[in-house]
Amino acid sequence: MSDNTETLLKEEQTTAETGQKAAKKRLKWWKIPLIIVLVIVVVAGAYVGYVFLTYSRIEDNKPLDVGGTAEKVAAIGTEYTIVSLNVGFGAYTADFTFFMDGGDHSRAESKESVLKCTDGCSDIALSYNPDFALFQEVDTDATRSYHVDQSARMQESFAAKGQYDSVFAMNYHSAYLMYPLTEPHGASDSGLLTLSRYNITSALRRSLPIATSVKKILDLDRCYSIVRIPTEDGKELVLINLHLSAYGTEAGQGNAQLQMLFEDMAKEYEKGNYVVCGGDFNHDFTGDSRETFNPGTDRDYAWCQDFPDDIIPAGFSKCTDYADGLVASTRDTDIPYCADSFTVTLDGFLISDNIRCTYVQVVDKGFEFTDHNPVVMKFILGGEKTSEP
Repeated sequence: MSDNTETLLKEEQTTAETGQKAAKKRLKWWKIPLIIVLVIVVVAGAYVGYVFLTYSRIEDNKPLDVGGTAEKVAAIGTEYTIVSLNVGFGAYTADFTFFMDGGDHSRAESKESVLKCTDGCSDIALSYNPDFALFQEVDTDATRSYHVDQSARMQESFAAKGQYDSVFAMNYHSAYLMYPLTEPHGASDSGLLTLSRYNITSALRRSLPIATSVKKILDLDRCYSIVRIPTEDGKELVLINLHLSAYGTEAGQGNAQLQMLFEDMAKEYEKGNYVVCGGDFNHDFTGDSRETFNPGTDRDYAWCQDFPDDIIPAGFSKCTDYADGLVASTRDTDIPYCADSFTVTLDGFLISDNIRCTYVQVVDKGFEFTDHNPVVMKFILGGEKTSEP
């Protein structure tokens, strides 16, 4: 073999090897985006699996612990004051907007803001010197509220003003929500806090019907608490604290929740007990507040459908004879609170007709510490009722 031929063969071999290396290099570059996509798919699948596998509902008819040292029984013919307020997990300052309403935020601004809002809600309720207080959306350990135990903090605020019994009912405990990606909403333990100057002998958590499809992940868990306070005539004052579904639930499901609630209320009434039910109904409580506060609006939400008055059981009525006129109890949080905000009345009280409502009012607090306004009611056990049907 001549030297020229040998040289040519070496050059061809070198060229072939160089080509093979280049091809392998190109192949490696193609693998990178493919690997990235596969990793994203695997991680997303694992996360979806985590959310569904860790989802669980708290059992129904769960007895609840009662704290405090209150000893008095409720009297007949004495006027009592009760306040209901959704505290919005301590996040909703007037300029706060929530991502699930089309806003920007998924967490409170800071831990300091949560503490300020929590204390602000306690102070609002305490300013009415209440005998009873019903709070909703109270976090005990949540990413969105910087793990502040709002229940414990609010109980401390009330204990500083007198003897109160307390009951906390866990409404839901959610898995870690990885959305929005820039600031995940995180995991939440949140519930209902009931406080009473009068001795609570027992309390029960009732699990409400919720969506059974994938919507249950948004609907989370839902409940109401039933608190029993003895009265001097041998009966019981039954306080029901509730927060009905908002996200992921349709109007028919909301009615199913109310039907269950009304069945329990009717059973207590048949026993001769006095029943007060209050909280966040996530329905247009008066049936006309949406149009009153937002004339001509075409906005329609599952959480502000008209309250189904036709299924309220016999012997019960809504307290809507407002002393100072109709006031919105909540705002939509798609934008900071302003004159253009969508507002509606979702919160209120229902009572049995062996209770006389002497005063009721939603009080305008400008949504300074929460996206809800407090509802204050005064009532007397026994006597002819004065609340409107």
